[in-house]
Amino acid sequence: MPYKCEPLHIPKPKDRRVKLTDEQRIEIKASMGLYSQRKLAAMYNVSRRLITYILDPKKQEANLKQRAERGGSKIYYDKDKHTIAMRTHRQYKQQLYLNGELKQEDLK
Repeated sequence: MPYKCEPLHIPKPKDRRVKLTDEQRIEIKASMGLYSQRKLAAMYNVSRRLITYILDPKKQEANLKQRAERGGSKIYYDKDKHTIAMRTHRQYKQQLYLNGELKQEDLK
């Protein structure tokens, strides 16, 4: 049986899946000439690929298009790892709901 909080949307400050805030993305774009992509990735503790996609969104669009042509991202898919990650995320979301931090107004 699904959790009651399943259709609820987690707001950004509480959403642990979001790696960078909008302000951090703006900072990265502003410091494009000051630091290398590798240095920015190390500073924000993210992958260099994410920094590349922030600086050049067309590359991300091209990557998504190529991935769709290959049949999705099944190549890198680990079912057991994904199952554990989803279970952990749902439990976190359920805990937020039980603590009153998620409300019905936050529906997707």
